[in-house]
Amino acid sequence: MTQLKDSSREAWLYALPLIEIATTRARGQALGHGMNAFTHVRSLANHRHRAVTTPNNDTLYSTAQVDLSAGPVTITLPAAGGRYFSLALMDAYTNNFAILGTRTTGPDGGSFRLVGRNAAADGPNLVRAPTDHVWALARILVDGPHDLEAAREAQAGLSMQGPETPAPGPFAGRSAPWAEYFASAAALMAANPPPAMDVGLLRRIAALGLQEGFDPSRFSAGQIAEIEAGVAEANAAARIGGLGGAAFVQGWSYPSARLGDFDQDYHYRAAVALSGLAALPPAEAIYMRAEGHLPGELFDGTRAWRLHFPADGHPPVNAFWSLSLYEATEDGQYFFTDNPLNRYAIGDRTAGLARNADGSLDIWMGHETPGPDREANWLPAPGGAFALFMRAYLPKPELLEGGYRLPAITGA
Repeated sequence: MTQLKDSSREAWLYALPLIEIATTRARGQALGHGMNAFTHVRSLANHRHRAVTTPNNDTLYSTAQVDLSAGPVTITLPAAGGRYFSLALMDAYTNNFAILGTRTTGPDGGSFRLVGRNAAADGPNLVRAPTDHVWALARILVDGPHDLEAAREAQAGLSMQGPETPAPGPFAGRSAPWAEYFASAAALMAANPPPAMDVGLLRRIAALGLQEGFDPSRFSAGQIAEIEAGVAEANAAARIGGLGGAAFVQGWSYPSARLGDFDQDYHYRAAVALSGLAALPPAEAIYMRAEGHLPGELFDGTRAWRLHFPADGHPPVNAFWSLSLYEATEDGQYFFTDNPLNRYAIGDRTAGLARNADGSLDIWMGHETPGPDREANWLPAPGGAFALFMRAYLPKPELLEGGYRLPAITGA
């Protein structure tokens, strides 16, 4: 019996990235988004954007759900020039198998052919996907309100051409009863066969029968109790770690080198799918989370908080950095919170940011205004609990390798 509980725990965590992408795809379907074509989000994320956890307020997003089973698609990238741009290509298990854009393919754009795992294809600019279902997610930097229209013009140069295919599904969400969840997991795994390196895990979860035609009716009442216990453990485990990692250094957590390309770290992959779905790998962006004093590493918005950067201690990046503030939901996700300034992040491009006479920088956080002389540097918080995440895009080696550490958040 214990073996079935352990199998259920592992299987639930293993399948969570598949389920979360399917849920994201279904939300797009409900808004009329088709397959194999980009949908451009033409405004920056705010407190009303709740489709994907921990959104950023720095870039426009463009998203496409891709099905390569009917043939390849062609992706055309814009000539972004000096503007930060990335197009992450994620397999059905949320691994970034390719990133196109500023860091990798340069500023001039171009066309790329994306093909399925078994497609017979060769030629220049060919990208082969490990699974037939792919999520393509682009980020295009907006350098302030004055730059929004120019960013939209660059965004319009991103396109996809491919065969029309129906959207797969429907599939169960992560809160579904165990039988529905595992039936959807089995279907998603059949459409997107696990890689060969996962054979060890697949043997450990074989008792569920996910690869042999899942049949929940074959389990006895006692076995169902074991399955439900394993699923409950998995739900709790998925909330541990996640975006930013689990260990804190000077009040901040730093991501695992496996973020965004998880190899066999299935627990970490599941935790990120829950709290930071579609996170980029560290070479592209480093996500750091501040350690709050409340359970779940959260902060109390009724108190005042301060982040102080010395003049020579700003985050070392080749693109940009920003600090985002989120309210936390009961199921472990994070979204922007409504506030009087309509401000959701502060970073090196924030207009009017006031530096101290010595070049140092203070950022103030809390529900109440810190006062007129500090409001330019105020990141408003909800009256309850909140989380803080720092993003550093195209981090320099000292940040990537641990030579630079963020200063701790302190009480104001």
